[in-house]
Amino acid sequence: MAIRHHDEITGAILDEESELSLSELCRACGMPAERIIALVEEGVIEPRGHRTRWRFSGICVRRVRKVYTLERDLGVNLAGAALALDLLEEIERLQARLARLESRED
Repeated sequence: MAIRHHDEITGAILDEESELSLSELCRACGMPAERIIALVEEGVIEPRGHRTRWRFSGICVRRVRKVYTLERDLGVNLAGAALALDLLEEIERLQARLARLESRED
């Protein structure tokens, strides 16, 4: 008889209402604070509050990870990754809008 092992996966759902500190965002993304600060300076993510008490929305985790993937996989610099991310998000918005319009026609 085979023994089955079950792995348990836990996590948190992060959205626009979620808030993370700089250190929490660093842990969630596996990046040092200096890298996160560079992303803020480039405009990739926008913190709330003053620099000593920055708070980041849960959406920032997704943006940081996507930028890292773009840099790693495509070899683009930070500015290029930021631009690509903006364009990808615009495509997602347009696709969602198109899907809504098409569903009204049915």
